[in-house]
Amino acid sequence: MISLTSQVCFIPDLKGLIWAIAGQIPIRYHLEQLFSSSASYVTVYYGATVRSSPQFTQTVSKSDWIQHANYVSKTVSNDIALIKTSPVSFSASVNKINLPAIASSYSTYVGETAVASGWGRTADTDTGATKNLQFADLTVIPNSVCQKTYGYLVVTSKVICVDTSNSISTCQGDSGGPLALDGTLIGITSFGAEDGCEIGLPAAFTRVTSYLNWIQDNSGIVA
Repeated sequence: MISLTSQVCFIPDLKGLIWAIAGQIPIRYHLEQLFSSSASYVTVYYGATVRSSPQFTQTVSKSDWIQHANYVSKTVSNDIALIKTSPVSFSASVNKINLPAIASSYSTYVGETAVASGWGRTADTDTGATKNLQFADLTVIPNSVCQKTYGYLVVTSKVICVDTSNSISTCQGDSGGPLALDGTLIGITSFGAEDGCEIGLPAAFTRVTSYLNWIQDNSGIVA
């Protein structure tokens, strides 16, 4: 059995099932571990602010992981996945996050300050994940600015980028975690600069509004 240590967000459906939404990179990593071992399940930790001390855990079969069929690792496109879990009781320490409402057009969020969280490295010199859950206020920047670093083939309209010029950024170990704005999930931690998290280059997230129909088609959740 393998423990899922990347942060994910929980969204309930009308049947009471809980869907965890995350990026492809941690999902693919754990699936590779599963299929290269004899394990049939992963363990999901709930309500943990200290990474190794959850409020409770749940085992999830590898058959309940849904990866985006068009994920492309070279351009990190369609970096999104779902995990179906059994119903849980929400509380102050274990709660859901809202999805953006489906609409004919969406905000770019440029200029907004959103909150990213995770157990990733807090410095480029760190050798592993941090013990305590970390949070960072990050300002959304235009994709045109982000494209100057990563190119237009990587930074498409389905990506959202944030400024890290103050050396505060997501880092290795944060992939799959949330970028939240006023209690709504607007991004999923995807990628950053290969040269380090503190060098001030933009950090990128999967833009959730670009995948609301995909989420609905695969989970039944209507935003």
